[in-house]
Amino acid sequence: MTAQTMFGLEDLLVAELEGIGALDIEKHNRAVGFRGDAACMYRANLCLRTALRILVPVDVFDVRNEDDLYRGIKRIKWEEFMDVDDTLAINCTLHSDLFNHSQFLALKAKDAVVDRFREKMGRRPSVDLEQPTLRIHLHVHGQQVLVSLDSSGGSLHKRGYRDLTNLAPINEVLAAGLVLLSGWDRKGNLVDPMCGSGTILIEAAMLAANIPPGTYRERFGFQGWQDYDDYLWHSVREEAMGKVDEANRPLILGGEISPHVARKAESNIASAGLKDRIRMKRSAFADLEAPEGGGVMILNPPYGERMDQDEDITALYKMIGDTLKKKWAGYSAWLITSNLEAAKHVHLTPKPRIKLFNGPLECRFMRYELYSGTRRQDRPAAGS
Repeated sequence: MTAQTMFGLEDLLVAELEGIGALDIEKHNRAVGFRGDAACMYRANLCLRTALRILVPVDVFDVRNEDDLYRGIKRIKWEEFMDVDDTLAINCTLHSDLFNHSQFLALKAKDAVVDRFREKMGRRPSVDLEQPTLRIHLHVHGQQVLVSLDSSGGSLHKRGYRDLTNLAPINEVLAAGLVLLSGWDRKGNLVDPMCGSGTILIEAAMLAANIPPGTYRERFGFQGWQDYDDYLWHSVREEAMGKVDEANRPLILGGEISPHVARKAESNIASAGLKDRIRMKRSAFADLEAPEGGGVMILNPPYGERMDQDEDITALYKMIGDTLKKKWAGYSAWLITSNLEAAKHVHLTPKPRIKLFNGPLECRFMRYELYSGTRRQDRPAAGS
């Protein structure tokens, strides 16, 4: 199988796959290959926080042109995977000089599948792009076509808890990745002082309680497959839910300056059933009081992509730096941004600087260690 992910989260996904008992794990770019049985596939969909989808391979063959693709797809015994009354959708990713348009290849593949059914049964299945019985994934790389079934049935970042979002909400998989990359121990304080619709807070609370990220989803793709095992699925789900930790309740604090946006966050937190695990304050970052004991802060400030004046974004990042230095000693503050010029105005030295993507934007996820007083411990005088 292949678990797809976002750039920079591959190592996290490897560790997660090891945790659910996957075998023969191989890291790739934005993906991790692994082996496992049906229970492992169900568990991967339910439990992996940094996976976007779980693909199960069906066939692989070489092509030189569109007709080769058509013939290769048509010879697959699709009647073993779906009935003529079922629906299908085909996605295609393209990394080949032989072809120009992934959409055209997806259309050609769809023709091959429905033509096979028409020749064998006199009828053809329909296409349903929203919720098909079978979602087929083509990966064309050079002359090779890998045909897989999408067992997730739509991206796993769509957890199902987020009803209300802002203009540019952070992807749930990326939010989970940020929390994991921060090294938060799931026990100390975690603060998101510019929390928007609350996604980072929710992912942190789910992590602390060991709540599977797929808990809120109504359906996975594999539940429509002909070999779907309802008893096995329920036993996998029960096992995962049995590991939820009700006792572990670290302080998870969100701050949001906009009352309108804060209401969205509160609604999403309630939708996730996490009101008793997350504390919200309607406050500007500069006015937010740091909880005692130190901890981890994660910041996803505006990047200036939609701000008209450079002065605004510069002033914002200067305020972030000033506030961190003034009020947040004892915290590890992590900040993600695509605006590295503005980030210079934080006037703190970040280490490390992890390359990630927020949508199409290349970003850096940067840590600022905030020490109280001087970083160097007092050394005893010579000879004492």
